[in-house]
Amino acid sequence: MTVAKRYVSVGRLGKTRGLTGEIYVTPSTDFPDRFLSLKEIYVSDRNGWDRMLISSTRMIGARPVLKFRDVDTPEDAARLTNRELAVTDDQLVELPDGTYYVFDLVGCAVCEATSGRMLGEVIDVRQYPANDVYVIRTGSGKEVLFPAVRPYIKRVDIGERKIMVEPGDLFDET
Repeated sequence: MTVAKRYVSVGRLGKTRGLTGEIYVTPSTDFPDRFLSLKEIYVSDRNGWDRMLISSTRMIGARPVLKFRDVDTPEDAARLTNRELAVTDDQLVELPDGTYYVFDLVGCAVCEATSGRMLGEVIDVRQYPANDVYVIRTGSGKEVLFPAVRPYIKRVDIGERKIMVEPGDLFDET
């Protein structure tokens, strides 16, 4: 049995650079330096993902610039503009304990830590300078913005797809 690959978005291709087919990347990852060690990456197209080989990578300012194998002119590179870039889940950067990828949190059940009562499900994670905020949809369809900070988040179990919280009065009506 073949296991389907999961593709994780890490950026989007931008404008071309120079005359040799280089192209800028707008990263959507907290680890833009990851592009420096990649030898291949997946590029979106109408039918899914195409694996493309990378012949060189460099950073200009804080932005990665890629040169793909067999993309040798600005016109070739321009055909790739605005396409999404992805890696497979086995290429993800290992995170420190207590930190999680957004795609792992979305879909997790949110339960009250003391009673185990189901409060809702994470449907999005908004990232702000001070802290992340979980957008939780309750059973009644209400969306609750919940601060993802230690006093409120008691346990995250990605394997069980469950987040245990101390809700305070944020879930008055569920």
